[in-house]
Order: sequence, then C-alpha cells, then structure tokens
Amino acid sequence: MVAMGAMPPSDALPSARIRGGLAIMAAPPRPGPRCFLFLQGPVSPFFLEVARGLAAQGHAIHRINLCFGDWLFWGRVEGQPRAVHYQGRPADWPAFIAGYLDRHGITDVVLLGEQRPYHRAAIGAAAARGIAVVVTDFGYFRPDWITLERDGMGGDSRFPRDPARIRALAQALPPADLAERLKDDFRRQATWDVIYNLANIAPWPFPHYRSHQLHHPVATYWGVARRLLRRRAERAEGDRALAAIGERPFWLFAMQMEADFSVRAYSRYPDLDTPIAETLDSFAAHAPAEGQLLIKVHPLDPCMKRWAARIGQAAAARGLSGRVHVAHNGSLDAMVRGMRGLITINSTVGLKAVVCGKPVKALGMAVWDLPGLAHQGTLDSFWTEAAPPDPAFRADFLAALQGTTQLRGVFYAKEGRAVAVAAATRALHEDRVGAFLPPVRARGAAAPPG
Repeated sequence: MVAMGAMPPSDALPSARIRGGLAIMAAPPRPGPRCFLFLQGPVSPFFLEVARGLAAQGHAIHRINLCFGDWLFWGRVEGQPRAVHYQGRPADWPAFIAGYLDRHGITDVVLLGEQRPYHRAAIGAAAARGIAVVVTDFGYFRPDWITLERDGMGGDSRFPRDPARIRALAQALPPADLAERLKDDFRRQATWDVIYNLANIAPWPFPHYRSHQLHHPVATYWGVARRLLRRRAERAEGDRALAAIGERPFWLFAMQMEADFSVRAYSRYPDLDTPIAETLDSFAAHAPAEGQLLIKVHPLDPCMKRWAARIGQAAAARGLSGRVHVAHNGSLDAMVRGMRGLITINSTVGLKAVVCGKPVKALGMAVWDLPGLAHQGTLDSFWTEAAPPDPAFRADFLAALQGTTQLRGVFYAKEGRAVAVAAATRALHEDRVGAFLPPVRARGAAAPPG
C-alpha cells in the first residue's frame, strides 16, 4: 500500500479501478471490522443509509446527535446502539468527544463540513488518537457529484498543489466525466432544510446547542423565499445586464454566501463587502477603459444586505457608474461563455471557468488555484495579463481531482442518493478514501464550539 504521508513517483503508482468516480487502490484496506462514528451530515437520510450499509458489512456504528434536527434525520441501525444525544454545553464538548472516542474504540469519524466548531473539536481529538476522519459535502463538480475526502476540503484538502504530482496521479486515472447524469431535488432539499433548522429553535432536548450558522433561520428563509417569489424578475435582471454589456469585454465576479465556511475559513475576508471593494478598486485602476464588470449574487443568498444598492454605491464612489452591473440571477452558462475572465473567492464556479477554458483568479484558497489553471499574479495584473488554463494540465487536473475526491451522486433525490450511498459505503468499507493523497497540513488546536 502507498504510504499515506507521501506520494509515490509516477512509475510507482499502483493500478486503480474506478467506482463511482473515486479511485480505488488495488492494495488491501485495514483488516477486520471497524467502528464508525457519524456526526452531523447532509440534511437528508444520506448518513443513515450509509451507516446501514456499513453495518450490513459487519462494521460497528455509532452516532451522536447534537441538535433536534440531527435526531429527526437519524433512525435505528439494526443491531447497533441507539444514537447518543449530546445535551451538554459547547465548552464541555471537546472533553466529551475525546472520552467517547476512547470508550467506544472509534476507528473512523464521518462528518459534513470540517469547519463547524463541534466538528473541529472532534477532528482534533481524532487526530490526536490516529483515528481516520472522512469529510463529505457537495461536489467540486456540479451538479451530480459529492465530495469524500480525508480530514478536510477546500483549503484543507489533501489534494496536491504540485502540478507534477497531479500529472502523476492522472496517469493512473481515466479522463474526467463532465456529463450530467443525475438530477437532484431542490424542492426536497429546501423542505428538509427548513424542517431541520426550524426544529433546532426548540430549546428541548438540546438546550445548549449552538449552530454554526451566522443568521437566525427565520430571517434566512424569509430572504430566500422573497427571492424565489422574484425569480422571474431576477432572471430578467440577468438578461438585462448581459444586454447592457453588449459586445464590450466583461469580467464576472461570482459571489458566494457570507455564511459559507469556504469564505469564513478559507479566505482572509470577514465578509463579502471587502473582496467586492478590493475588486472594484483594482478594476477602476487597471482594467481596460471599455471593460465592464458583472457581479453575480449567489442563488441562495438571502440578501439581508441589499447587494444591488450597496454595489451601485460602491461603484459610483469609484467613478464606475455604468461599468458595473449586478445580476441576482440569469444564465451562468451564458455569462461564463461571454466573459473575459472570472474573479471569485473560491467558488466552484471557478472550476466551471477552468473547464470552459477561461482565465480565473482566486481571492481565497481553492483546490483549482494552481499554476497552469488559475492566474497566479496579482488581481491588478489579472485584467490584462491573465491566460486561459493550459489544456493538457487542465485535463490531468480534472481527472485527478475527480478520481480521488469525487463520487457520482446527490444527497436529496432518491435515485441519485442511492447511487451516492452505494459508492460512499463501498469506499468507506474498503478504506479507500484519499488513498492516493498525502496527509493534510497540520492545523492548530481547535477551540471549543460556541
């Protein structure tokens, strides 16, 4: 087996077979049944279904519910102990989870989102004991892939940053499959999300739970609902923005949500106003005089900040009135096809731009922010000096990223979820998650949640 701490030379890579997208090494996994602990996961039955699949393979299953929503989306796993409710205070969680790992001989911790405060403490305790941690979330490839990685995603991903290692990985893998094959169910996703988060408002039976969300769920849902009611108007707004730009060159700034940990943990920005202001300053000083800037709001942003007004005022203050356009919705494909380049913190839209052969600039930490793919110079130089991705390296990167971190499937629609559950269960059972990748860099000790 390839050591987890180092990448082999290209001629020493073991043969691999591909199951659902994830590279499966030919070497044997850890022998014997293992003991899995599931913490918070997607707001769907995905974790429960994976747990049942692992139990059927002879593994032991444990679950800790941190909130009422966790309880609602978990059920019995035949032959396994009932889930434990953690009803203590956030400050006491690190000691509790450390003791739980020891008492139950946990070998693997499975969770969604490595930056949630409860999860950071659990990861720290697991790392101190040599316990494997598997992290999942939506896929780097959208819309019908999920991510399955060791230790962390995004800025904490094990995926190599060295182009030579990426090329070596790609030699053992097939080309990336970029065709959309499965549909997810947004209506179901939204319904389950509302049930989960509104349930957590109740003080019983988890009186001390502290959510990782920045905003109260009622305020968030009201903002999203307001946008859904205006969906047709927002689409027209995007069409008008492209029509106003016309044939003039334009760059696209893809916004994310301020509550997203990809912004909060994997960038230097405390909010979205700061990178937008930074981009406007650079655009005013260094972009071609005829250039236009289109700023697209994230489709699920609740817009507690009135982005059109805020951005319009910021643009006017820099003498950019008429050159900066805001779109809450519209055809992202049309925007990407027509743009000169993309600026984002670390959105997966950046990967879409790479796939489309467009220049891209990351303002935060992203797995695709590599020489040969994304602009490595300053933002000021991006407007006139950025080059498109190198086609050969792009193909290697896409194959390596998909083959080592991605599984085909979705979290919500029944058919696509069954595909993801089968693939994740198989990868966990065979102990193949991240088998080709070196360990993540060390991080400081996690603070208690809360």
